[in-house]
Amino acid sequence: MTASDTTPLLEARRICKSFPGVRALHNVDLRVGRGEVLALLGENGAGKSTLMKILAGILPPDSGELFLDAQPVQLDSVRTAVARGIALIHQELNLADNLDVGANIFLGREPHRLGILDRRTIYRQSAAVLGMVGLDVSPKTIVATLPIGKQQLVEIAKALSVNARLLIMDEPTSSLSAKETETLFRVVRELRGRGVSVIYISHRLGEVQELADRVVVLRDGENAGELQRGEIDHDRMVRLMVGRDVSQFYGRRAHGAGPPVLEAVDVETPAHAGHRLNFAIRAGELVGLAGLVGAGRTELLRVMFGVDPALGGELRIDGRPVAFRSPADAIRAGVALVPEDRKQAGLIVDMTVQQNISLPSLRRHSRRLGMLSRRYERSVAGDMIRQLNIKTPHAGQVVRYLSGGNQQKVVLGKWLSMRPRVLLMDEPTRGIDVGAKEEIYELMEQLAAGGVAILFVSSEMEEILGMSDRVLVMHEGRLGGELQRAELNEEAIMHLATGASFVGRNKSSPFRQ
Repeated sequence: MTASDTTPLLEARRICKSFPGVRALHNVDLRVGRGEVLALLGENGAGKSTLMKILAGILPPDSGELFLDAQPVQLDSVRTAVARGIALIHQELNLADNLDVGANIFLGREPHRLGILDRRTIYRQSAAVLGMVGLDVSPKTIVATLPIGKQQLVEIAKALSVNARLLIMDEPTSSLSAKETETLFRVVRELRGRGVSVIYISHRLGEVQELADRVVVLRDGENAGELQRGEIDHDRMVRLMVGRDVSQFYGRRAHGAGPPVLEAVDVETPAHAGHRLNFAIRAGELVGLAGLVGAGRTELLRVMFGVDPALGGELRIDGRPVAFRSPADAIRAGVALVPEDRKQAGLIVDMTVQQNISLPSLRRHSRRLGMLSRRYERSVAGDMIRQLNIKTPHAGQVVRYLSGGNQQKVVLGKWLSMRPRVLLMDEPTRGIDVGAKEEIYELMEQLAAGGVAILFVSSEMEEILGMSDRVLVMHEGRLGGELQRAELNEEAIMHLATGASFVGRNKSSPFRQ
């Protein structure tokens, strides 16, 4: 092995970065080898995204040094970082959805011929990188028409198109199906084989165990430890991330279910016309909604919250038919929705924690002539910050500057302040760390114990198995089956999710053969 092979591709030394009221990074060191898949772990707020933005030229460090090929370097802009071979795939989609796929891949570096945009080259080269990520769509496809999982693959193709030497992937599988995730893993391994380095950030520790050559963990903005390939296992990673053992991660407790609160009777969603859905959610129940990407889970929740009108059937609250023409109707009936995309649909990120928490209940704490009661607003926000342990310098902090886990708690806080009877949750722990997940699971437990009926969508099998009293499984817009807690296992769920029928309750042979 030559000296150039052993010299790190990238090295960060003593990196510090602070924001108003928050110390994000303090003397952080990071070394990335050539052709290495380095997993960067840490709870939300540990500083991972801040460090990655510094490496990608988005943010300048307050102090510290960066070295590329053992030479000092200043990454003072995204353009500089890309020119040096560093590309960042953001956790949140960063696409112009009104443009086609090819235009997104070449956005800002479009080839020209005689002063005219060279679309032929754009589409030819885009098709090549789309093939690398296994995305079988035309480069002329408008991005807005693609589901979120395929949009994520466009982001990855966009990064690969710049011939990156270092690819930073921030939660790249958060919106991908199992098949798309397998494709991504194949791409990562191929990149490693070609000598490309990858920094891989994920809260899915099984992925890290499968892919990573080495793990670096941050905690509270500082280095917490490092694991070599042979040392990487779930317990060690969790211990470094949270500073303690999480022995009872789910800690599911049985609750006596009450009467049905919300019922769907022959409900048809716009996405799957002709498929009638029938089920009920009882007070004090935690019901998981499982299925593959595209099964219709999110579309069902949107109908149940009044975002989209049902094509047929009816919803009932306490046995009485209700017509939700808008989310306001659902809110008045005691139904709340925690959406999958918290930044787009759950929060106004440029408003404060206090303003976001109080937003749905403005009518409740308004004075005469529509004037707000600031005292009541502060009181409600303060209660939710304490109850949910939202880590924020103060209630007036702009939500954009909170970690993903704390942003999710703000979404929950605004609904809990309304005391809902039914809570719909779409991927409630997407993109948040194990410590924050544990807190949200405990909150779900408390709400169920208090009689709230909870229906939650999750693509994480461990979450469905660990948190559900009962699981409804969808397949291509249909309700494929229902499993009681005693029947829950991964095989049973996947059997229904892929279109088979569950017919028995015998553990040794629960399926029709």
